[in-house]
Amino acid sequence: MTDVALEIHLSRPLLDLGISREDIQQRIQEWLVLSLFTDERISSGKAARLLGVSRLDFLALLRRRGIAYLDYSQDEWAEEVEIARSLRLAQTG
Repeated sequence: MTDVALEIHLSRPLLDLGISREDIQQRIQEWLVLSLFTDERISSGKAARLLGVSRLDFLALLRRRGIAYLDYSQDEWAEEVEIARSLRLAQTG
């Protein structure tokens, strides 16, 4: 993957927290990828590839950051539960 350098401006108090340039770069890249994922502009697989991690590691990152992987409405969730019940009954019956 080719890197591109971008110039950003940060307030001095942020730098005074002792965060390294590498950590800042990683956090900005992570934030951007998470933002694109939550805006539904990229898939979880694409997000994982952009961050250089496995899909499972990306899902763990979502959990650590408090971001829902599945964002169902109540009606959508009820429909999924009903489908799962139907499939289970079909397998056992």
